[in-house]
Amino acid sequence: MAERRIETCSKVLAQRGLTIAFAESATAGWLCSEFALTPDSGSVLKGGIVCYDALLKESLLGISHDIIQEFTPESQEVTDQLALKLNALIPSDIQVGVTGLTTAGGSETDEKPVGTMFVSMLIKDQLISKRFTFSGDCEEIIHHTINAAADMLIEHFE
Repeated sequence: MAERRIETCSKVLAQRGLTIAFAESATAGWLCSEFALTPDSGSVLKGGIVCYDALLKESLLGISHDIIQEFTPESQEVTDQLALKLNALIPSDIQVGVTGLTTAGGSETDEKPVGTMFVSMLIKDQLISKRFTFSGDCEEIIHHTINAAADMLIEHFE
């Protein structure tokens, strides 16, 4: 379950004295809220921003309109920018950006179907980016993404 992985991840960060912040689009704050439910949340979680709409990615985080137009709001390039620009708003040791396609009606293509999710993490100036393709309904895709993000962090610090 996501809760157990997130709890393990939160504990790993707490043991290292690290803090984390989130800029979430497709997961709409769910990843951040999972961290808030862990026993170590008070020492680990700094906060999060939900930027579901592309205009918020531009106005709030300062992501270039040209980058969003060229690569689409649901792309690795835009997700990388979420992680890179988040520290200016919520200083932390780790910044996590998430975008993707949990339902039809976005920028899906044959090469980028619904279920394609992007997670980018800036960990003390090191950018780690991964693309995933999950199946299921919207909620299942979000759960898979939460687990994948937790696994990325746990693996990084093992």
